[in-house]
Amino acid sequence: MTDRAYLALVDGSVWAGHPYGARGQRTGEVVFNTSMTGYQEVLTDPSYCRQIVVMTAPHIGNTGVNADDDESARIWVAGYAMRRGSPAASSWRATDTLDAYLRAQAVPGITDLDTRAIVRHLRDRGAMHGAIVSDGGGPEDAVRLAKLAPDINLMDLVGEVSCAAPYAWTEGADPAWMSFAPGMVNAADDDGAPHVGPHIVVYDYGVKRNTLRLLAAAGCRVTVVPARWPAAETLAMHPDGVLLSNGPGDPAALHDVIACVRQLVGHVPLFGICLGHQLLGLALGGRTFKLKFGHRGGNQPVKQVAPLSSMSTTSTSSSAPLAVAITSQNHGFALSPDGLPGDVVVSHVSLNDGSVEGLAAPSRRAFSVQYHPEAAPGPHDAVGLFGAFLGMVRSGMGVRV
Repeated sequence: MTDRAYLALVDGSVWAGHPYGARGQRTGEVVFNTSMTGYQEVLTDPSYCRQIVVMTAPHIGNTGVNADDDESARIWVAGYAMRRGSPAASSWRATDTLDAYLRAQAVPGITDLDTRAIVRHLRDRGAMHGAIVSDGGGPEDAVRLAKLAPDINLMDLVGEVSCAAPYAWTEGADPAWMSFAPGMVNAADDDGAPHVGPHIVVYDYGVKRNTLRLLAAAGCRVTVVPARWPAAETLAMHPDGVLLSNGPGDPAALHDVIACVRQLVGHVPLFGICLGHQLLGLALGGRTFKLKFGHRGGNQPVKQVAPLSSMSTTSTSSSAPLAVAITSQNHGFALSPDGLPGDVVVSHVSLNDGSVEGLAAPSRRAFSVQYHPEAAPGPHDAVGLFGAFLGMVRSGMGVRV
């Protein structure tokens, strides 16, 4: 390559590399992800909406891309930065290269960067807005564009990524790729016919497909609703449980969504994931704050310090996952327990910085985790949380687990 590309930050820092993917200019909040695999799932995770993601793994794109690994209908990152982007794909599952995949969706990338220096800079100074220029502009153009970047924390990103209307989801997870914990398998009657599965309503704040697949594989009837779907209309569906999904942006700015969650608490079993965890915490009286550089990667250690729920009828480990789990995470905000009522406890904490990673409110039939138990990408240590949720749901239905 002879052409150059530049990644600049709002503080004036700039790094040179080469274009990869689409050529163009793009701004966003620059963050880093420490996952060793799963780059396609990262690209298509709606929680990365309007962010420029720097990968710490040195080689990205080796196994190409394929339709099965998409976690949503499109790429959501604003830009993609790598130490070395592979020009070719080497996998029997690949249908295209990562370079072509980014080009097809007009997402600019940049390769041959000193990603270690960038990550050290972000760890020292915090995540900040920046820009990629890969269409022939110079470093001064990248810095100028970075300083003009709009603040994504002031945008309604959830409204941008959420579905427009309710829909049913029926595709299940492939057991060849996902492990299933106790409580996630739909039991059968004596005649071999499966029990009528619970009806789960999923609020789409930026939901990932593997969350929906795991629910469907467990025998659930899954209805996905928009982020601002009224609580009264959800309760009118008589769901057996409600899942609050992951998603992008500042949770404290979502006043109407928080009000909706508050109206659901106590009326139906609730399980919150990532942004859904933060929204549940805010609805219960807690507060949130922005982390210096966030938690993004598939190697985040979390310790369980309190039971999730006493309502599940199962005696298996689904209601008491491993004391320590390696988890997949993607969030820039965190929940503070300040203001939470006495019947809500912190159930999980980060072993890296001590931040809140889970809440349990058994008397309100609700719990939540800051991380991603659907594990796409990431380890499967926490997949049992779906079993814990469904155990709580089925106990209310009077159905055997």
